[in-house]
Amino acid sequence: MASLISKNSYQSESSRWRAVAARDKGADGCFVYGVATTGIYCRPGCPSRQPKRENVRFFEHHQAAEDAGYRPCKRCQPQAAEPFDAAADAVKVACQLIETAERPPTLAQLADAVGLSKYHFHRLFKRVVGITPNQYAAEKRLEKVRVRIQQDDTITEAVFNAGYESTSRFYQHATPSLGMKPKEYKNGGVEMIIRFAIVSSYLGQMLVALSERGVCRIDLDESADLLQARLIASFPHAKLIPDAPGLGETVARVLTCLEQPGQGGDLPLDIQGTAFQRRVWSALQEIPAGTTASYAQVAAAVGNPKAVRAVAGACGANKIAVLIPCHRVVRSSGGLGGYRWGTDRKQRLLDHEAESVG
Repeated sequence: MASLISKNSYQSESSRWRAVAARDKGADGCFVYGVATTGIYCRPGCPSRQPKRENVRFFEHHQAAEDAGYRPCKRCQPQAAEPFDAAADAVKVACQLIETAERPPTLAQLADAVGLSKYHFHRLFKRVVGITPNQYAAEKRLEKVRVRIQQDDTITEAVFNAGYESTSRFYQHATPSLGMKPKEYKNGGVEMIIRFAIVSSYLGQMLVALSERGVCRIDLDESADLLQARLIASFPHAKLIPDAPGLGETVARVLTCLEQPGQGGDLPLDIQGTAFQRRVWSALQEIPAGTTASYAQVAAAVGNPKAVRAVAGACGANKIAVLIPCHRVVRSSGGLGGYRWGTDRKQRLLDHEAESVG
């Protein structure tokens, strides 16, 4: 997995020029460069012809380049939050075909539907979405199972209605995705035991929930009642034990991680999500406290530079605040971006971490 690079890695002109010379897409969002002879500014990873070093000027962001009289490049569109990719329309059609089909379409069927060769379509799909068409279809089937398993009489019926040809393929990946055994999921977590506590923090009330596998939820709100209600709604039939013996140490370590960034981590996590989401969440845990990474940099870190929107979606789906630090992911433009628990909390987290680490 590629390491995440912060803007601090590109503070010097020499480091920025090396990124431009290498067309390093990992540097996109960290700065832009202008070419004096053309009056155009670009992203570091722009595929345009490499300019001469003496004609290049560096800027912190697109607005600074435009204030200096430069125009945005039409190829890499450095003024946009993320680069435009005309191939996205073809991939969008393919995604819709996958999502609406009773059985996953073959690679040849998808490629033919969008008028591309199998090889080119496969490479294009992975570049845009972040995973292969087969992986995307597998994750969509798991999403269908989540719905069908609550509606159909048996788990087997739900599995086949979701498009699986055998139950063995479903059970191979079911527990990591559902976060529990399929039978437990169907019964609303009836066989699960979840210990939880609600404590005060500088971000408001914080719920820490622990399953047999590890921390399964860290939720934030101003109201303790709302936190408990959300936990009950997610696991309506699970055995919920508030303030259980032995939970205090875990809660204390979570608070330490919050108050003293970089400390108290390494807690076991019960992560519930798709394969791609789990890859993104793992990458987020590699972002050091006191630094940030753009959605584009996280996408590059998981090996799929174009999967920016998918990365943003995975950040939004994260249910374990702080320990999976989605608050450290910001827009390439420098804007905060979204946050499940509110942008005010996101800014406070980033400010606190910057002060604590700095």
